[in-house]
Amino acid sequence: MATDLNGRPRTDGEPLLRVEGLVKHFPLTQGIVFRKQIGAVQAVDGISFELRRGETLGLVGESGCGKSTVAKTLLRLEEPTAGHAYFQGKDIFALGKRELRALRRDIQIVFQDPYASLNPRMTVGDIITEPWEIHSDVVPKDQRDARVSDLLRRVGLNPDDRNRYPHQFSGGQRQRIGIARALTLNPDVIICDEPVSALDVSVQAQVMNLLEEIQDEFGIAFVFIAHDLSVVRHISDRVAVMYLGRIVEIGDEKDIYERPTHPYTQALLSAVPIPDPDIEAGRDRIVLEGDVPSPANPPSGCRFRTRCWKAEDICAEEDPALIDRFGHGHPSACHFAEIREVVTS
Repeated sequence: MATDLNGRPRTDGEPLLRVEGLVKHFPLTQGIVFRKQIGAVQAVDGISFELRRGETLGLVGESGCGKSTVAKTLLRLEEPTAGHAYFQGKDIFALGKRELRALRRDIQIVFQDPYASLNPRMTVGDIITEPWEIHSDVVPKDQRDARVSDLLRRVGLNPDDRNRYPHQFSGGQRQRIGIARALTLNPDVIICDEPVSALDVSVQAQVMNLLEEIQDEFGIAFVFIAHDLSVVRHISDRVAVMYLGRIVEIGDEKDIYERPTHPYTQALLSAVPIPDPDIEAGRDRIVLEGDVPSPANPPSGCRFRTRCWKAEDICAEEDPALIDRFGHGHPSACHFAEIREVVTS
């Protein structure tokens, strides 16, 4: 059985995190003295998903689809417009300041930019111990030096690195420092917001392997946000595909990658290169035409219809529900969803 950093067992059961109808709209205003709202950017518009203990949910989609806004809203770095998010039965969005501070011990984040997320004026040791100054009961003061050394070893760094500054490390090493900082409070959930997108391919693999090792050892659940489907596949148990603020398809990793049903997912997968040149040369490509519509003025009905080769009149009139259309526990939001067998390796 997986245990946390203090040796406590992590058990399976009800969903650790349940998100219901999450909405985050940013108001658009005009005027300087008398400001008037003229619209809203619908960054996230009614998404729902569950995350179980020790599971990794991959959240994928093009840039601007609302993935990072989901992460910030779940952490209350942005306040939601509507919806609920339950962590171990408690509604995150209804918590007061004191309860929210306690919650942040259990939900941590690894940011996209491993340099901007670290204070350049603090040593690595100070960066890692800073959370213990706020949550002083997690690690006694006389044990903190040993715990810093242990955390640095766990993420593949030398304990002597504690006295160095972030600029003295490579990008991959800085991201390892960010992971070590996220582990300091023994979290149950870590949200990884594009943690490898700024790294070289070889370094990406090292960081991904590190995250998998941490999950296997401690049973931590991950929400792994990325735009690269080939990266998400190797770490995710389930995958949710986002488009223009909504989840258009969600299912087990194998279903999403080998039997996608939504046209958008199929198009994304067709853009993933295959290392076998014979297969790569012979497969059909789906090329999406046009640009992603503005989230301030999304299309009526199905938001993907302006770029979809299957679109018909009903797509403009009726917003398709995210439902399981084939009885396989694999919901998609498309009036004309169909299973498409995909070769990805």
